[in-house]
Amino acid sequence: IVQAGVHFMAETSKILSPEKTVLIPDLLAGCSLASSITGADVRLIKQRYPGIPVVTYVNTTADVKAETDVCCTSANAVQVVEHVAKEWGVDRVILIPDEFLARNVARQTDVKIIAWQGRCEVHERFTAADILELREAYPNAEVLAHPECPAEVLEVSDFAGSTAAMNDYVLQRKPKQVVLITECSMADNVAADAPDTEFLRPCNLCPHMKRISLQNIYEALAYDRYEVTVDPAIAERARLSVQRMIDLPPPLIPARYDLVKARHHVDVELI
Repeated sequence: IVQAGVHFMAETSKILSPEKTVLIPDLLAGCSLASSITGADVRLIKQRYPGIPVVTYVNTTADVKAETDVCCTSANAVQVVEHVAKEWGVDRVILIPDEFLARNVARQTDVKIIAWQGRCEVHERFTAADILELREAYPNAEVLAHPECPAEVLEVSDFAGSTAAMNDYVLQRKPKQVVLITECSMADNVAADAPDTEFLRPCNLCPHMKRISLQNIYEALAYDRYEVTVDPAIAERARLSVQRMIDLPPPLIPARYDLVKARHHVDVELI
């Protein structure tokens, strides 16, 4: 497997396919969010909040996943949190490491959220003022935002959801103009599937994803360059948290982040 993405993605591929060789085209392709927390941090969190389940965003390292009860994606975070709270019989869930994703999940559920202060360096740069300026310049454009953005960005958007949900939105509704408030490469992927929609480009580039190119993908293939390995003991525990997410009953991925039902100014407990 050549993982044309960042390091935590390659680790996850190795965790799920331990028998395969996993390569990454550039060893420096990291992630600010994944770097914001360690397995040691999670162990301390669990000591501070005994008996509270830990839900971890997949944008994390293997050692963090190994300390986790179940993983989630941006698409299914609300469902995973509610499922875990019900299964464990608790009213609080620890959701790490993305603070904004945690805050946006808290606005859609009655489960109390304990959050870590991690942020994606791409999505945290968007502001509500950015969106309002775009609306003034392009009054007919529909604004779609990723839930890793601050809550005030989602409040002035037309839709919020994962990249897959954004893609479904565009393909089903076929808007004439769209603004995608997310990472540029992700926006490019959606645009490729919808040639009849005009995509306005206020997106921010991820410097880590930008390290992956056709040239270094070729070099990874040609020279078996930059193999990603995970300690088998860590991988085995990390695999459990990912598999628990995969095994959750449907609907695993909702159609959208419900901006209508989202409540305003919901507090989370920050660690």
